[in-house]
Amino acid sequence: MRGFLPFAAGAVLALAAGWIAFPRAIYKNRQQPVDFSHKVHAEKAGAKCEDCHAFRDDGTYAGVPALDKCTGCHAAPMGTTAAEKHFIDSYVTPNREPAWLSYARQPGNVFFSHATHVKLAGLKCDECHGAEGAADGLAVYAQDRISGYSRDVLPVAGWRRTRLAGHSMSMDDCVDCHRRRGLEHSCLDCHQ
Repeated sequence: MRGFLPFAAGAVLALAAGWIAFPRAIYKNRQQPVDFSHKVHAEKAGAKCEDCHAFRDDGTYAGVPALDKCTGCHAAPMGTTAAEKHFIDSYVTPNREPAWLSYARQPGNVFFSHATHVKLAGLKCDECHGAEGAADGLAVYAQDRISGYSRDVLPVAGWRRTRLAGHSMSMDDCVDCHRRRGLEHSCLDCHQ
């Protein structure tokens, strides 16, 4: 019994380190350059996802909108928030692109086509990205210190993947979605 207590205490400490401390140590939290509200843009301006996040002429996805998409409305402040003033002063006036952090940047060996999923399959943005369009602010970007990817792409098993509806851009989520729809593919359909 004497030897069991130190062993049990050591096992509990090792498990706690593995389950609690390691995930906190491997991820560093980073803030986006601007405190952006999808909710304000959707409700007050009536913007839809595709108004800012559009496809290029060749069908590839343009991703995060360029500054010129924003300056169409924000050449001057439209509201009174500190976030908008910061955006105008730091980015619009000096004509400097914000260095947005991508929650969904995929590894280099992954091919993902938004056009296939949105135009051909008819998926809505929130099916993969959750209710981001209703969010009043941007989630904290949790960056893996080793790989450099967002936790939303390579989530830690058992952790809530994003702050909204548990969505992520992990391979497991893609495979689960395809299987629910009765689609089976080879590895080379998505991996180069």
